[in-house]
Amino acid sequence: MLEQVWFPISITLWIAIISSISVLFIGVIISYVFARRDFRGKWLAEVLITLPLVLPPTVMGYLLIILLGKNGFIGNLIFALTETRILFTWQAAVIAAFVVSLPLMVKTTTAAIEAVDQELEYAAYTLGRRELETVLFITLPLAKKGILAGFILSFARAVGEFGATLMIAGNIPGKTNTMSISIYSAYQAGNNELANVLVLILVLVSLLSIALTGKFVNNMKYGV
Repeated sequence: MLEQVWFPISITLWIAIISSISVLFIGVIISYVFARRDFRGKWLAEVLITLPLVLPPTVMGYLLIILLGKNGFIGNLIFALTETRILFTWQAAVIAAFVVSLPLMVKTTTAAIEAVDQELEYAAYTLGRRELETVLFITLPLAKKGILAGFILSFARAVGEFGATLMIAGNIPGKTNTMSISIYSAYQAGNNELANVLVLILVLVSLLSIALTGKFVNNMKYGV
């Protein structure tokens, strides 16, 4: 029982951590561009980033299969560089988690950056600060609560990811069976004890994420 619980938890946390760190860095860059730049096709870029939030997980998984499969552009590129296939590996699960959680990070962080008074940035420019310095030392620190809220939401989404992960990473015991997939498998097999334990853990993670996110959002609202 312990082994059946431990591996899904450990692989899920590992996938969620790697995915969330990637989402943090890439999401902040995208958010800054959306918040502070106007460019042709911006609305299309915003739609594409948001799309994983509204598409059914199976559709998202199918699109990822097309991209990451042996005939897909990304799949061929990865094979050319590493001579390995990405599908049905834990790395594929990281990609699935990244794709579905990125919109949450971008939406939250974009709003936080837009809330930063641009006059402060202009003042930094007049004092000789470059844009990168201004972003790193003024904009992002002032938007940090929104960024942290987005990070927590992204992490929680990655932990709970099921549909796209099942399609591109599969349900391989001891390799890609995350908590969500293990719950499904345990229920199908009639192992309600295992399913109940994993569900309880996921519910606790979700409640903690909601509580932390709410705290950061309220602090932003009241300027704490």
